[in-house]
Order: sequence, then structure tokens, then C-alpha cells
Amino acid sequence: MSQTLVGLGGNCPGPWGTPAESISRALRELGTGGITVEAVSHLYETAAVGRAGQPPYVNAVALIDTPMPPEALLRRLKQIERAAGRRGGSPWGPRTLDLDILDYKGRVKHWRGNMPRFARAGARPLVLPHPWIEKRPFVLRPLLDVAPNWRHPVTKKTVHELWRRVARGDEGRVMRAL
Repeated sequence: MSQTLVGLGGNCPGPWGTPAESISRALRELGTGGITVEAVSHLYETAAVGRAGQPPYVNAVALIDTPMPPEALLRRLKQIERAAGRRGGSPWGPRTLDLDILDYKGRVKHWRGNMPRFARAGARPLVLPHPWIEKRPFVLRPLLDVAPNWRHPVTKKTVHELWRRVARGDEGRVMRAL
């Protein structure tokens, strides 16, 4: 695969508006500086993961093409998050915008066998593909929209197989398309 997959999500209003408006603006920002947005999934309202009492998220996946190396792309995603009002916070806490590299051209980085390899605390290295794709319905459902033939570079499972395993779970469940 020569393209890259980026996950987008948010559940708090910010300077760019509602979570859906922030995702729309983030896609416009993403489509600059040598990045081509080739396809975007539907927006999905999804249940929050982690901390209780959060509002639902809005999630999407974009298929992009870029000559940037993955670390440069990650820096660009973090710049866009900050511009959208994202500040530090607890993992899985509320946020105005969250952008993640889900898969970068099929590359595998920081995995040992079928498990991601990184320390739980402190700064983490860029793990490719994203270490929790297969457990996140809010990623897999929009991923089906833009890359229905995608296969996990480590486990070799298709997006359809992964979606069937998590579609009925509560955490991160897809509530509706917007």
C-alpha cells in the first residue's frame, strides 16, 4: 500500500467549532504542504473510551498520500491538533481534536511478534501500524469506508475480520453515522 491512513476524532468544542467542524477543518489543513487527502470516511458518532462521563466522540478516517516520512507527518498532525485547541491531558480524556497515523504505507515499526513494543509510561516512540487499531470500533468502521481491502501489516487480518470481532462491544462502539 502506498497510501497512509489517518484517524481523526474529537468530543469537545474548540476554536474551530464543534467536533465535526474541527474534523472538517483538520482535513482542509491536512490537505496542504505536500499531503493529498484522497478519501475521507463518513463521520461517526461513537462512545467514548476510557474516562466515564465524557460526551460522545465524532470519528473519521482519511486516506492520504504524502512523501513525508512518518515522523514529519506526525509532527504535522500534532501542529494541527494544537491549532484546533488540543492541550495536554490524560490519556483517553476529552479533546478538541485527536489525529493518529493508523498505517503508514504498510510499514511496521516498534512491534515484537504480534505485540506493539513500547513502555507504558513516558514518551512513546511512533508505533506503526497504530497499536490499538484492532480493538477500536471507532477506527475500524470508518476504515471500512476508505480502505475496505486494508489488511493489518502485522496480524495480516483484514479490516472486515477485525470489524466483526469488535462491532458488538460497548467500548468505543459506533452509535450512528452523521
